[in-house]
Amino acid sequence: MKKNTIIAASAVALLGLGLIACSSPADAASGEASATCPDGRIRFGILPYEDPERLEPAYQVLADALSEKLDCPVEVSITEDYAAEVLAMENDQLEIAQFGPLGFVFANERAGATALASFGDAEGKPTTYTGGIWVPKDSPVQTIEDLEGKTLALGSPGSTSGDALPMSALVEAGIDGDVQWDYAGGHPEALLALVNGTVDAAQINSQTLATAKAEGTFDESEYRQIWESEPIPNDPITVRENLPEEFKTAVKEALLSLDAESVEQVSGFLGVDPAGPLIEVDDATYRPLFDLAETMGLTEEDV
Repeated sequence: MKKNTIIAASAVALLGLGLIACSSPADAASGEASATCPDGRIRFGILPYEDPERLEPAYQVLADALSEKLDCPVEVSITEDYAAEVLAMENDQLEIAQFGPLGFVFANERAGATALASFGDAEGKPTTYTGGIWVPKDSPVQTIEDLEGKTLALGSPGSTSGDALPMSALVEAGIDGDVQWDYAGGHPEALLALVNGTVDAAQINSQTLATAKAEGTFDESEYRQIWESEPIPNDPITVRENLPEEFKTAVKEALLSLDAESVEQVSGFLGVDPAGPLIEVDDATYRPLFDLAETMGLTEEDV
């Protein structure tokens, strides 16, 4: 499959829009409009990069702490996919949202999403993760070039480590048209496809790898990594551009004042252990992803 076909396929797959609203202990109807609570509530969008039933309670801890800081109910909304999250913010259905790094590029271009905070380590330093392609230990595939004629499970359309980066690697290796790739539906699903032996190779990023190893669902000694990306800055938590400056400032200050215990469950899903407080980031932190989108020919019209 040629590069332009890859991009077109991703674009078609990114058209859905859906939200799963998760209840907050604080009733949204009880919120009162104020500088930190302009509509009586704050809707917090999350991409389903893991099972939503596992993500929701972890994010509810973070949301409850943020709600207390801002004196405003914070509702967690697990979106259908990354494109749905971008469109939800564009349509003023989310005030704040955590995006994957590449998803943030499109959210910035389409909805004016502004990066505020990301996940720091116990020393308060920025954290990163990597994309990877894995094969069984006894596979004849030794390098990415050896994937020619093989099957590859990717994560989901528009994912940084589950789509754009591994596809970019195939294009760079000159074999993008000779690999039978398909989207598994997410990072855990791609890993499962490899474990179940239904594909020759699968993308597995370092975050999913850490979670699967901790849960005992992936025996690393039975597999080999044949490709690894450069470090990727961890996900940003963003705010919608068209909200009052006073609100955006208050949200940023509240996020950066949360203690490590409030974010450690979410940090664990993102491969940050031990966790630290959230740290300040800005749009420039994700410049390499803007450059990647340009290199791959991806634009906001691809959502």
